[in-house]
Amino acid sequence: MRRRGAGASASGPARFVALRAARRLDRVSEAAIDIACIRKTYKGRVTALHEVSFRVEPGEIFGLLGPNGAGKSTLVKILLTVVRPTEARGSLLGRPIGEKGALARVGYLPEQHRLAPYLTARQAVEFSGALSGVRRGERRRRTDALLDLVGLGAWKDRRVGMFSKGMRQRAGLAAALVNDPQILFLDEPTDGVDPVGRKEIRDLLVRMRSEGRTVFLNSHLLSEAEQVCDRVAILLQGRVVKQGALAELQREGAGQELVVRWPSEPRELPGCAGPPRVHADDPTLHVHEIASLDPSDAQPAIDAARAADAVIVSLVSRRERLEDLFIKAVSDPVTGRPLPPGASR
Repeated sequence: MRRRGAGASASGPARFVALRAARRLDRVSEAAIDIACIRKTYKGRVTALHEVSFRVEPGEIFGLLGPNGAGKSTLVKILLTVVRPTEARGSLLGRPIGEKGALARVGYLPEQHRLAPYLTARQAVEFSGALSGVRRGERRRRTDALLDLVGLGAWKDRRVGMFSKGMRQRAGLAAALVNDPQILFLDEPTDGVDPVGRKEIRDLLVRMRSEGRTVFLNSHLLSEAEQVCDRVAILLQGRVVKQGALAELQREGAGQELVVRWPSEPRELPGCAGPPRVHADDPTLHVHEIASLDPSDAQPAIDAARAADAVIVSLVSRRERLEDLFIKAVSDPVTGRPLPPGASR
């Protein structure tokens, strides 16, 4: 059982983290989100989601990625009972989707959220806590700690209308955390935020994970997701076309690049995938691709190049970027072009 009063003698962010420690250590091993099937068809037989299924583990940052119109926000709103599904089978924090007991342990920061501009940051976060049913004394203590945590301690009594976009996002995160959620749903949390603000938000998400929270990140900003996500699912036209641990997905297209300066015409090398290509930055160099991360697999190519008096410039490992994975997932496998609306792979 969580003790709400634990750590009350501490102050600021340290007190907030202390309040979380005992419960995080006692976290159950069941999935944070376990979706067997979610479907959504609107009037006119417009299908937004086709039998979506995925699993989110406790204490991880999970990225739901996809182009605009893929159905990401619809899916999140179904999980939060904002949108009624055509069919929904699965669980949220071990409870059936839509059960109030589970929703009480969820935080949500919607895309383009709006806190009342005439309220101070303190008032806005406390108001969110009141809507979530947090007791007055508790929400006041949490509000101060959370505003310190998100870097707005010096702005607690300033009106939200005076804030920059990054500051409003941080205030929104504090409001989403005021009910002490086990799962935090974030819809495009860094969209439109400057580079400094994006880094601050990323750092905060990593901190949430270190406290044992589950973060569900809904985004189309792949570079941001790549820096923080443990696992991802790519949604295209209402279907999950790829999902898994980010590190494992990136290993699928991993390999090594051997850069060589040839004394005359370049040659194909043993163990390399196809003929060499001209280096993008230096036409006097050629790149030979090795479809493996094992350094020993590059030795035959290196030996052959040296035997031909070529100069070995570099050998570097490469992992497929999330952007490359995404483009492959949302493109026609034959033409390489983006799939048109309504098309299937």
